[in-house]
Amino acid sequence: MSQPLPKLGILAGGGSLPARIAAAVRGQGREVFVVAFDGHTDPATVDGLPHLWSRFGAAGGIIDRLKKEKVAELVFAGPVRRPSFTELLPDWYTTKFLAKVGTRALGDDGLLRSVARELEGEGFRVVGLHDLLGELLTPEGPVGRLRPDAEAERDIARAVEVARALGALDVGQGAVVQQGIVLAVEAIEGTDAMLARCAGLARPGVGGVLVKVKKPQQDRRLDLPTMGVTTVENAARAGLRGVAVEAGGSLLVDRAAVAETADRLGLFVLGITVSPEPRP
Repeated sequence: MSQPLPKLGILAGGGSLPARIAAAVRGQGREVFVVAFDGHTDPATVDGLPHLWSRFGAAGGIIDRLKKEKVAELVFAGPVRRPSFTELLPDWYTTKFLAKVGTRALGDDGLLRSVARELEGEGFRVVGLHDLLGELLTPEGPVGRLRPDAEAERDIARAVEVARALGALDVGQGAVVQQGIVLAVEAIEGTDAMLARCAGLARPGVGGVLVKVKKPQQDRRLDLPTMGVTTVENAARAGLRGVAVEAGGSLLVDRAAVAETADRLGLFVLGITVSPEPRP
């Protein structure tokens, strides 16, 4: 008789990914439990699912509930906005954790890796979205009908260089380049806000490109770059002519819809291979 699949806990941020993960694993006959975060998780995510609403700072209560629910594996799913210390309202467990990690909490990747180690120390196994929905990994090559020309390829190469340097400092995952000029880099505001800034920075002539790549030191289980229809729409509003994301190192949500939207708006979407570099 086969062993039952381990119960999965979903640490749910915003967007559709948490619900997509829940539906997929339940379709495999696997139990799930969702931790939803106030002000971040779409309430529709937890419809019909066992769940807990919590603030980020209540880590002790979250871990106790996950153990009570007999959760064995955990996945981080969906974007979150990092709260300020005032918003965090840390309980004693969270306060001790933040004191222990110190300056590692300054960057998103350093903080997430510290959180993952803490959860593993509590007996959970942390898995990646790509382990559960491998079809979400961005394929190599064009997603829609359009392809970049030689100038766009040069902008892509420049944006990869900038984004990887930024990522090595644990700052962000994306950059926008037009005609060799860096228009914007991604920090705490996220991709959508970065693209909104670009609308007023574009130079005359052909539009720029958005590139998103994972950080060189990044744990693939925790925060892979993600793009979907909204990214393409916002890139078009910013006057860009294409988006390139790391093949095998990023998540592409609703591939068919992304391709249709890109073709309709006249943008290319491209999965690119990024050569490995030594970790800093």
